Amino acid sequence: MSSNKKYWKSVEELENSSIVEALRNNEFVEEIPTDEFLGNADALATSGTSRRDFLKYVGFSTAAVTLAACEGPVHKSIPYVLQPEQIIPGVADFYATTVFDGFDFANLLVKTREGRPIKIENNTISGAKFSANARIHASILGLYDSMRLKEPKLDGKNSSWSAVDLKIKSSLADAKAKGGQVVLLTNTLASPSTEKLIGEFIAKNPNAKHVVYDAVSSSDALDAFETVYGERALVDYDFSKASLIVSVGADFLGDWQGGGYDAGYAKGRIPQNGKMSRHFQFESNMTLSGAAADKRVPMTTADQKQALVQIYNVVVGGSVPVSLDAKFKAEVEKAAQQLKAAGSKGILVSGLEDKNAQLLVLAINQALSSEAFNTAETRQIRKGSNAVVAQLLKDMNAGSVHTLIMSGVNPVYTLADSASFVSGLKKVKTSVALSLKEDETAAISTIAAPVPHYLESWGDLVITKGTYSLTQPTIRPIFDTKQLQDVLLSLNGVAGNFYDYLKANSGSIITGSSWNKVLHDGVFVYGSSALNGGSYDYAGAASALSKSKAAGELELVLYTKTGMGDGQHANNPWLQEFPDPITRVSWDNYITVSNADAKKFNLSNEIVANGGLNGSYATITTADGTKLENVPVIVQPGQAVGTVGLAVGYGRKAALKEEMQVGINAYALYKNFNNVQAVSIVKANGEHEFACVQGQKTLMGRGDIIKETTLKIFNTEDAKHWNEQPMVSLDHQEVEATTVDLWESFDRSTGHHFNLSIDLNACTGCGACVIACHAENNVPVVGKSEVRRSRDMHWLRIDRYYSSESTFAGDNERKEGIAGLSSSLSTFNEMEKPGDNPQVAFQPVMCQHCNHAPCETVCPVAATSHGRQGQNHMAYNRCVGTRYCANNCPYKVRRFNWFLYNKNSEFDYHMNDDLGRMVLNPDVNVRSRGVMEKCSMCIQMTQATILNAKKEGRSIVDGEFQTACSSACSSGAMIFGDVNDAESKVAKLAADDRSYHLLEHVGTKPNVVYHVKVRNT
Repeated sequence: MSSNKKYWKSVEELENSSIVEALRNNEFVEEIPTDEFLGNADALATSGTSRRDFLKYVGFSTAAVTLAACEGPVHKSIPYVLQPEQIIPGVADFYATTVFDGFDFANLLVKTREGRPIKIENNTISGAKFSANARIHASILGLYDSMRLKEPKLDGKNSSWSAVDLKIKSSLADAKAKGGQVVLLTNTLASPSTEKLIGEFIAKNPNAKHVVYDAVSSSDALDAFETVYGERALVDYDFSKASLIVSVGADFLGDWQGGGYDAGYAKGRIPQNGKMSRHFQFESNMTLSGAAADKRVPMTTADQKQALVQIYNVVVGGSVPVSLDAKFKAEVEKAAQQLKAAGSKGILVSGLEDKNAQLLVLAINQALSSEAFNTAETRQIRKGSNAVVAQLLKDMNAGSVHTLIMSGVNPVYTLADSASFVSGLKKVKTSVALSLKEDETAAISTIAAPVPHYLESWGDLVITKGTYSLTQPTIRPIFDTKQLQDVLLSLNGVAGNFYDYLKANSGSIITGSSWNKVLHDGVFVYGSSALNGGSYDYAGAASALSKSKAAGELELVLYTKTGMGDGQHANNPWLQEFPDPITRVSWDNYITVSNADAKKFNLSNEIVANGGLNGSYATITTADGTKLENVPVIVQPGQAVGTVGLAVGYGRKAALKEEMQVGINAYALYKNFNNVQAVSIVKANGEHEFACVQGQKTLMGRGDIIKETTLKIFNTEDAKHWNEQPMVSLDHQEVEATTVDLWESFDRSTGHHFNLSIDLNACTGCGACVIACHAENNVPVVGKSEVRRSRDMHWLRIDRYYSSESTFAGDNERKEGIAGLSSSLSTFNEMEKPGDNPQVAFQPVMCQHCNHAPCETVCPVAATSHGRQGQNHMAYNRCVGTRYCANNCPYKVRRFNWFLYNKNSEFDYHMNDDLGRMVLNPDVNVRSRGVMEKCSMCIQMTQATILNAKKEGRSIVDGEFQTACSSACSSGAMIFGDVNDAESKVAKLAADDRSYHLLEHVGTKPNVVYHVKVRNT
């Protein structure tokens, strides 16, 4: 059956600790602070206040609040004297653009209101290949960051662009006269016009060179591809064409090769005609890709290299000796044989930072003639070379670099050998940092020059070869900024601006189209041909790789977190508060260790009385003596024994608000751009307090909240077997819960009736929906301390469930068979072993918009009620904050405003300054203290769609209705629409055999539909 498995949200819940049991029975983990509005305890004790007086106070205050709530604050607005022709107050405008910040990239539509960009949407036009991830959705908040560099600085003092321009030109002339090097150090640009401009700059300054530096390097994969195919690029894999996927250390659903693979992957993961793709994952850290895999094998990086050689032997027919533990050999052999059998429908990917490993990836995919292996539309988003960056450091420290112009990089923070860069920078005569902020590098440069945000910029991009994209500004520059390209034009002595240069240069690319059309669409597809690979000694590469040894007794595996990425967005509170999909921890990075290693090093986690998670500290030391002290520890199920994980992107200090200065800078351990390091760890003193949302709500025995089955059962058994319907008793007879009702139903067949479908097979846990909801609905950020108190305000959460292979029935049989103390200890110890490598399921949960909503029946002031279109409404000005609705909600999706988060210095995030509040959506109310709030199913979006169609005198087509989460979901897991339209996609999904509702036996009849997860095991 589908739900006959044991599910658990945390190790503590698996072990059924006493604190978890207490939390199950405690709806609100903190006492209501009545002393805050009635005076302190001492005053109450001496005032003679009786219980009757207390009730009078409460009764009076409730009535007063109810009356006062009817009177909203008055805001005076000033009308336009001369209204811009293109702006209509109250009507949104959308601009097509493309973003690439050196790490993330996407084709976008930017929503603006009254000239303010307020929301990122995905560009879905033909040719737009890449959707926004969580970081790009949050990047709009960076436009309104009050910590941005606002004007140029020369030697640390405010200056002007004319003075900066003069200083750089003078330095270039001096360098040319003295024969000194001029270096332009940038991130990967992927911009044809910018690269042409740089070529002209180098032609004008023959002593200049361009060095590309990627903070998170892909140099080994680039070197391998360049060796075989003659082009420095990355393969763009199409996972939708693969029936078998084998990944060796590549988190392709995360940030591997820039990400963006989830849409293609999800297409093959939804069962169609009885078939779906199969996925093997060999990895160290528990990743999004590992969580989605049908078979996940945790192993060290050294073992992964041996596994890759073994797969090469099977697929290509090699005979290279392999040193692989017997416990892994069978699984690797099985994956390799199935990969070979899949032929052109198979694909192998690897994230191993080793050129020989990447050469074997090319060899294996060539041997398979893999359809998913795309050498035509190669990715241009990584170009950096480790060797070239290392040479630059040597040149700087030798004093041979006269002028250094930096753009889009922050090496003082991101380089492991930061001290060498700082010492070299002191020997550079003129250093220029073109930067959004006065970051770690800009702060010690001769010139710190502000650049515009990408939403204020012009540009062009070739993210993948064959597709040309334009970047256009959606707002006038807020500060006194200049793009790198305009600076280069000035240095080249070219009149005009970059817009004119870009438009002229694009003409040779967009043949057959026009500038205006490409600007309107955002993309232009011109096509490209597949590259023909040359010959190479792959057997030699396999032999060299097979001789690889373990980095040490304990391997540190560095990675990028879904929320923080490479650290560019460290001052973004949306991303800081975003819970990591795997650990569910926000506001921190940490060491992840296996349960076995945690016991070995005496490290632990503990859920404390208020539901918060605490953990040990540890000190990490690398082989060369580099040390990170007091790093928090998370005991992570699925972490490979002998490895520990740590995320880069944290630990920044410069140009950040104090609240955002969190975590440890793990780049210090990124030696020689290798994400695997030999380390030792020792427990340190003290205990760290995590902001972890996963332990705040327990399953309370409701194992059917997640339903899953295997593909074999799905294909051979009736739906009632693998999608079992809950039964209830009616007149002493067992009947299906859906046939019994406590309420009289209304006729909802006329007009619109909205449903949201969520496919657990397609959901990868990426979190783009969470951030999109933040932006669309003005969800406040509450900070680490409040999250720890179970007071996070996310309207949408993505629950992560672990499960074992064992069933509830099997567990019960084993428990009943226990005989004696020794048997008890050994049996329970074995039953806890699934925590070493659990299966994972993600489940987005928001207000279920129940047609028979329990919250509505208990609200004393009718603040929450049901609409004819299926949405559960909240009238904020009626709500008096009794929280009865939250207590009566079986899904725990309602949020209470404990404080006023807007314009409150205690919550110094974007809502606390005028610039940050520019991102707020005027169509959604900013809630005040003391009211309940929750998902509205984006009623402002559905009503706008209805009004637009009415104004245009047409019917609404399927797909027009969207919510913030459904429009952000690139994998297609979330589909929203009108279920009364029988031909709509959501209506068909709601009627599918895989569909079910959460806690169906409660009888709430939700308008959110889930689909049983099918595993191809």
